[in-house]
Amino acid sequence: MQRSLVLLKPDSVQRKLIGQLIARFEAKGLRIVAMKMLRVSPELSKKHYAEHVSKPFYPGLESFIVSAPIVAMAVEGLEAITVIRNMLGATSGLKAAPGTIRGDFSCSRQMNLVHASDSEESAKRELDLYFSESEFCDYTPMLTTVIQADDE
Repeated sequence: MQRSLVLLKPDSVQRKLIGQLIARFEAKGLRIVAMKMLRVSPELSKKHYAEHVSKPFYPGLESFIVSAPIVAMAVEGLEAITVIRNMLGATSGLKAAPGTIRGDFSCSRQMNLVHASDSEESAKRELDLYFSESEFCDYTPMLTTVIQADDE
């Protein structure tokens, strides 16, 4: 079982796609164990995108992520990090395959709707930026037996 940070970025919020995107994660059988809407501050942006702060594209990235509210989610499931990233599709909506979130809803490299952790280490670091331990709501959905086998 893995847990990943998923951010529905400002373009998702502005385009009123929040419900449709959450529905995709739930339909896949993933569990949302924490969620909140917030505005990313420049300070939080710098912490979240620490590896990009010195790159030439960072000012545009920060400007975008602080431009409107986001929805932050902790999403859990079997191999959740890989599953979620596959659901998102290629980083550029111009190159993302149809059927993926970006392939279906994005036509931009930067306005790509969603962020998701790329490794267990990143997930831990990123989740700690957005959620305190008390904000996680662990539960086992009653449908679990029809979504995954007992030995998974």
